Amino acid sequence: MELLNYMLRFIEEDAPIGDITSLLVIPDITCNAIMTAEQDGIIAGLTEVSTLCSHFGITVKQDAEDGNLVGKNDMILSLSGDAKKILLVERTALNIVGRMSSIATQTRKMVDIVSSINPHCRVAATRKTCPGFQIFDKKAVQIGGGDPHRMNLSDGILIKDNHLALVPLRSAVRTAKNVSVFKKIEVEVETSDDALIAATAGADIIMLDNMTPYQVARTIEVLKREGMRDRILIELSGGITESLLINYAALDVDVISLGFLTHSVCNFSVNLEIVPDNNP
Repeated sequence: MELLNYMLRFIEEDAPIGDITSLLVIPDITCNAIMTAEQDGIIAGLTEVSTLCSHFGITVKQDAEDGNLVGKNDMILSLSGDAKKILLVERTALNIVGRMSSIATQTRKMVDIVSSINPHCRVAATRKTCPGFQIFDKKAVQIGGGDPHRMNLSDGILIKDNHLALVPLRSAVRTAKNVSVFKKIEVEVETSDDALIAATAGADIIMLDNMTPYQVARTIEVLKREGMRDRILIELSGGITESLLINYAALDVDVISLGFLTHSVCNFSVNLEIVPDNNP
């Protein structure tokens, strides 16, 4: 129900007083429609679009499943029902599938690169998502084989630089650990010294932010030398591009977080064509 409510808001945004063009020029007829992929990639968002269409009484047949690899011109969804309703949801449906498929495709590509070099390292998203679309962005990452990381600020404890501008690192970690029994404590650091302080203070996850591969390797050696490496997870984030991914994946790290999975989305091209069914 929550996902449906999100999508109904999209419809309301797109047609606050209805689709006036269709209401004026389209008679009360039924039709069929076919959604096809216009490029190769991982398809996503079909479950959401099926739910949305069903809410408006449109019959849906999925010709592919979320997570499938599809090719150009592959049919992915078939619709039938009230022509005005299909036209009402058309653009919202295409927007959902286009954005989610783009994220899933990009994520799968990055996961394949990392796993080929470091099979135990996971690729994760960040909170650099589209406002109002976060839940869909995160699901698309999962469909692509990635980790969604925190779903929102309420979902995990991550002590970042702006927190540490206000409170000392060691104090922040210890306070968080004293208050929370069930949540893991993650700390963002930019130096080897701070990584060691966070580890000795009891952090469970250390995010090495905006470090070069050399700086990451040096920090890991410091943690190993102090006997701290095996008790923590090491996450990398900040400024990691596809071209640099191989260099970072080759290191002894557990997670690589990539903001560009969701903040630099190049829409996956899908198309919807109406097919009149010749019914009166």
